[in-house]
Amino acid sequence: MQNQVPGYMQGGFMLTRGQIRDYCSSKNGAWEDFPFDLNTLVFRVGQKIFALTDVDDPVVRINLKCDPELALGLREKYGQVTPGYHMNKKHWNTVLVDGAIPDSEILGLIDHSYELVFRSLKRSEQEAIEGGAGPMSRP
Repeated sequence: MQNQVPGYMQGGFMLTRGQIRDYCSSKNGAWEDFPFDLNTLVFRVGQKIFALTDVDDPVVRINLKCDPELALGLREKYGQVTPGYHMNKKHWNTVLVDGAIPDSEILGLIDHSYELVFRSLKRSEQEAIEGGAGPMSRP
């Protein structure tokens, strides 16, 4: 269920918040809202969150769900990956998008987060999304 990397994201350029937003929104059944405040953009599949970012922060950061062992490895490998800000630090990372982590790896982390959350949905929700029903369980 991974998306292909769009052409404009394939060069070695640092991803912008707009490109990250477009990529998250392109995931099957994904939708976005601002449930906490007017700054925190949340990406969901079903009712579950798979990514968050602050739209007003001049520094691009994104919170992503992550397998706990992989999360620790990423934190050791990259200083730009830290325990998730305001999140369960075992399962979430905050990723600083400053060009140090390859764009393809950041997009892969978005895919990983989406897949973890998608797999946690009820089978009926998964089937509806896979069948093209679009964003499910949207308020």
